[in-house]
Amino acid sequence: MYQNPYNQYGPNGQALFDLKEAQQHFEDFYEDLFVELCKFGEIEELNVCSNLGEHLLGNVYIKYYKEESAKKALEQVMGRFYAGRPLIAELSPVTDFREARCRQYDQGDCARGGFCNFMHLREVDRKKLRDLFNAQRKLYKKKRESEREDRGKKRPRSRSREREQSRSRELERSRSRERKRRRHRSRRERSRSKDRDEKKEKKGKKDRKEDRRDKKDRKGSKDGDVPKDGNTKKIKEETPEQSRSDKDVGSREDRQEQYDHVMES
Repeated sequence: MYQNPYNQYGPNGQALFDLKEAQQHFEDFYEDLFVELCKFGEIEELNVCSNLGEHLLGNVYIKYYKEESAKKALEQVMGRFYAGRPLIAELSPVTDFREARCRQYDQGDCARGGFCNFMHLREVDRKKLRDLFNAQRKLYKKKRESEREDRGKKRPRSRSREREQSRSRELERSRSRERKRRRHRSRRERSRSKDRDEKKEKKGKKDRKEDRRDKKDRKGSKDGDVPKDGNTKKIKEETPEQSRSDKDVGSREDRQEQYDHVMES
């Protein structure tokens, strides 16, 4: 993606670029790229390789704070062109660029030069880099605040709806509980009334049996027969005078027996 001016040399090995112009070209490229790619998410790092090897020539590595932002950028960049050349984007397994950087190049003594297999990253002016990241921070701070405000506006409605729904549910539950209680009460009352009716019926049967027995006893006493234990006995009706005479007769017989006993002795 990046057209490295350090790759442009003449036939005699003479450089075809000016160092100041090359640095200004790189910073313009970096700014354009940063402004365009920060639309898809908040950028954590943006690294541009200055290697001359084919597998690293012109490569640009962008690290977002969120994985969703990287996926979105990949979808939006595919099929687009930059400086008349198509962009080929893919997700990178590298998560820590410090391990992929050439430490010797950072110290200024890489013996392999531009054909090193580790990343030779171009440095951007610190002031420019600070300005870009500060602008991005302010942009996403405003976005987050606006999202919070939108959520705050939407929350009361959603909360009121949730409250209404919870109230309606609670009302329905209380109604169902009341219905169950009423059914239970009616069942208990029915069972109690049924038990009372059964008790009354049993008591009535018992009373009717006793009445029948009393009637039979009364009838038997009138006829002179008292039915007890399956035997019938006739009851003698005696007047008070007869009972007295019987007693007197008994007493006379007892006296005569006593007298005879005394005479024999």
